[in-house]
Amino acid sequence: MKIELGQRSIECHVEYGPRKKLSIHIDPSGLITVKAPNDTSDDVVMSAVKQHGSKIVKQLQAIEAARTAPKVREYQEEGKFLHLGKYHALHELIETNGRTEDELQRDLKKFYFASCKKVIGERIKIYQKQLKVTPKSYIIEESRTKWGSCSSAKHLTFNYRLAMAPIEVIDYVVIHELCHLLHMNHDRSFWRRVGSIMPDYKAKEAFLARYGQAMTL
Repeated sequence: MKIELGQRSIECHVEYGPRKKLSIHIDPSGLITVKAPNDTSDDVVMSAVKQHGSKIVKQLQAIEAARTAPKVREYQEEGKFLHLGKYHALHELIETNGRTEDELQRDLKKFYFASCKKVIGERIKIYQKQLKVTPKSYIIEESRTKWGSCSSAKHLTFNYRLAMAPIEVIDYVVIHELCHLLHMNHDRSFWRRVGSIMPDYKAKEAFLARYGQAMTL
């Protein structure tokens, strides 16, 4: 849903569910999610977002400024790193005491690989049941160009950097690759199947296209 806030047009993802109150969430990458009760009208959603318009714009501006600033990784206890869509101090992710910068970089990458393998495994179990498919295997690797892939032999591959993304974005990549077990090409049938599990998959694609470069070491 697009909403005009002054001279700025913002894109909001709206999630409806059995909840009592409407809430607005902005993740560290700038993705805006409005969680609303079932049957909430578009007018009510727009009104709620506009009510908090100035605060939302300020948060987005701060996020954009941080994203365009030169990236100098601080491999120290208070250095900030993304994990599952949220920033954490380095010492919250790995042991930092007595380690050199090279050791911290190595250990952090190991942490992301392990975290990604665990989360991807959990999400595959959920969605393979819904799609009624079973991959032969999956591995985690490092790639600069792909978030995931599926071979004709039903082997799946996922980029370790997905561990930095919000869980719903990870879900999209998992669903995408599992759907390739049914349709190897990106034809209409493939996208219909993806959409049957995740109707807002285009928002997740847009997230990766816009913020994927920020999810790196």
